[in-house]
Amino acid sequence: MTVAITLSSVLSALMLTIALLLPSINSRTVPFGVRVPAQHADDPSVAGQTRIYRWRVLASGIVAVVLAGILYGVTGETLLLPLGVLVIVGAWYGCFFLANQEIRAAKAAGGWYEGVRQGIAVDTGLRTDPPRFPWLWLAPAVIIIVATVVIGVIIYPSMPETLAVHYGAKGVPNRLATKSIGTAFSLVFVQVGVTALLAGIAAAICRGRADIDPAHPVASARWYRQYLTLGAKALLGLVAMIDLGMMGSSLLMWTGTVASWAQLVVVIPILFGVLVAVVVMARNNREPDEGEKDTGLTHRDDDKNWKRGLFYVNREDSAMMVPRRFGLGWTINFGNPKSAMLLAGVVAMIGLVITLRFGE
Repeated sequence: MTVAITLSSVLSALMLTIALLLPSINSRTVPFGVRVPAQHADDPSVAGQTRIYRWRVLASGIVAVVLAGILYGVTGETLLLPLGVLVIVGAWYGCFFLANQEIRAAKAAGGWYEGVRQGIAVDTGLRTDPPRFPWLWLAPAVIIIVATVVIGVIIYPSMPETLAVHYGAKGVPNRLATKSIGTAFSLVFVQVGVTALLAGIAAAICRGRADIDPAHPVASARWYRQYLTLGAKALLGLVAMIDLGMMGSSLLMWTGTVASWAQLVVVIPILFGVLVAVVVMARNNREPDEGEKDTGLTHRDDDKNWKRGLFYVNREDSAMMVPRRFGLGWTINFGNPKSAMLLAGVVAMIGLVITLRFGE
């Protein structure tokens, strides 16, 4: 019980911190997903919506945590604790959409793009000479998978004849299965699938379309190449931590270990990987000012391709992944059929993990 409360508290604090910091981390020219000229980035309406957004997020987060705690105290159902985290995320994006609509209205009413010289800067080298895929960063995940297989093969003869393959909300095994190769190594197959999927996403990131600032194209293109490589490395590092968590889960299953702390073996590596990836990406999410002379151009007003400032839909864009406007990293182009297949793969993999370990 204590473990579940601790994990939910840490996740809630992490989600709230990220939500509160994002307006300061994201580009000044896309406040809450709305493209604005640089001269209007500090408009009073933007500053005002940023303050309102933070108060809304903080208030809704506190309410969600308190309600989850009260319901847990009354029912004793640990599933209500992670539900509180989901409510925080939902409230977070609700606050974002409200701010997005207000800034869109202020932009339209004020004619912020009237008389502005719009332009597009493109790094054609990203197609002909994209950043190299960081293969060395994939090695830890591969090593962990191989180690999991080797350990499993060695201890397979001494494994219990029935293995716990399914856990309820309280972390207690609620389904047993006869020992077999498929049962014992089920999470190894998940390791391989997750690694292949996220490595594919990392490869797509390396070939993703850049959002280069036409006011400072040279410095912006140089920074973005570095950011692409950093993003791919952060994702591959996260893959290794996910595989490590699944390795721990496999060891618990193979040894028949049931303890209140057992879920920490699985969650801590994954949580650590997420935290490190978020910190690394947040620290490098803004272009540095390298003193390049301003060209006098500003980003093209392309809000029409961003639904609610969050979902990118552009059938004319061949890119599978593009930089997020609000948040860290990249998002898929929902107008590209190949991206839809990638999204389906992510959803299927998440569903598989939940079904194997935590579903009813």
